[in-house]
Parts: sequence; C-alpha cells; structure tokens
Amino acid sequence: MNETKPAFCCPRHAEAITSIYTFVRRKTRRYFFATILLAINIFSGFAIAESIVPEPILPGSLHWESPPTMSGIQGAWVLGAEQLPELYILRVKLSSGAIIPPHTHPDERNTTVLTGTIYVGFGEKFDESKVVAVPAGAVYIAPANVPHYVWAKEGDAIYQEAGTGPTRTLFVELP
Repeated sequence: MNETKPAFCCPRHAEAITSIYTFVRRKTRRYFFATILLAINIFSGFAIAESIVPEPILPGSLHWESPPTMSGIQGAWVLGAEQLPELYILRVKLSSGAIIPPHTHPDERNTTVLTGTIYVGFGEKFDESKVVAVPAGAVYIAPANVPHYVWAKEGDAIYQEAGTGPTRTLFVELP
C-alpha cells in the first residue's frame, strides 16, 4: 500500500502534524477493522436465522384423551405438560351439551375459544343462570384457585387454555 506523507509548511510543525496523521491513521484502521468484524457478526446472524425453520404442531399430531367419568370431553396437551414448571397450552373439545363441572386450577389460565361457543360461570355450584357466552375468537381468564365451570350449551366447541405449570384440575365435587 503506497502511503502519502503529509507535506509540511515548516519544520517546526512537522512533528505535531506527523503525530496527528499517525493518530488518525491508527484510529481509521481500528474503525475499519471494527466495522468489518461487526459486518461479519451481523451477516453470520442472518445465516443462522435462515437455517431456522418453523415447526408447526398440527392438529392431527395431538394425542387426545377423555376423562373416564365425563363423556363428551377430550383434552390434548399442545405444548408443555401438567407437571412441568413451564408454559403450556391445553386444547379441549366439548361435544354439544357437555359440562365440565365446577373446578379450580392453582394457576391463572387464559382461554381462547377456537370454534363454537362455550358458556362459563364462576362458583362452586353449576348455575345455568350465571353462565356467560364466550364465542369463537373471544378470550376469558380463569383466575387461580377460583371455582369455574364450562358448558357447550348450543353445539360442539373447541377451546385452548394457556398458563404456567405445574398445574392441575381440582374438582369441587368429584364427577
């Protein structure tokens, strides 16, 4: 690389000008190398991001189970599990007329209705007059340790609950 030396107007300032020139040249090299390292880091991140591929959990891959004493109800863990200390998603299918009796959970659950309409009530006894319709696309929150019940009053419904485990379902009265 050919370096151009600065021209000096007088010998008296030669040392000061040379010092400034050397300083700027060193800083420019440092910034140049820092810029190159930053660019390598950024573009290597793009390469890693491009190698990550979404892995959808398809409905057909879910393992559905039914509680032995309640007909018309099926549940499947989409993510996580009841006993693990992590986020989970539980999907529930209710046949028309199915009722999940009053129960509690130790954690707060956010429930999104995917299809149909469910009717939800809070309290230790099922009371048809206290239920609230939660249609497809709507969300309701079941606070931790608050008894609640769910009813598929007018047809089949599917909803999805999300929370943080470990969790469980405790029925107020055994079904």
